[in-house]
Amino acid sequence: MSAPMKTFEGSFLGDDSKIADDARMECKICWYVYDPAEGDPVWQIPEGTPFSALPDHWRCPECDGSKEQFMVLMED
Repeated sequence: MSAPMKTFEGSFLGDDSKIADDARMECKICWYVYDPAEGDPVWQIPEGTPFSALPDHWRCPECDGSKEQFMVLMED
């Protein structure tokens, strides 16, 4: 299996509608991966919550980076 390809958020120009509901997102600062299947227990985000449905005030639970600091991880 090859390494996941990373697409920077700028390629979507902030358009959440282009992010698939099951897309895993990686923080470009600390490499934390938000997986919608797991949610985020730190922010009490339930399992199954797509990245696009996270509240605007949500931040990386590892480094406090904003949502705009996340990249889409695309599996081959």
